[in-house]
Amino acid sequence: MTTANIIRFVCILGLWLWLCWMLITRTPRVDFMVIFTIVASGIIVFVPLYKKYVRKKD
Repeated sequence: MTTANIIRFVCILGLWLWLCWMLITRTPRVDFMVIFTIVASGIIVFVPLYKKYVRKKD
């Protein structure tokens, strides 16, 4: 990974963490749907990034 890719990854990670924090703090109660939303959004955001930048190319 180049430095530019690492910076992009860190920015996306920071934005995702901030949005998760906002979701948790503004929800009256943390239930299954909130946890599911956080996990699903993490998978949707980070799996393609992992496949593109981190995984070794064959």
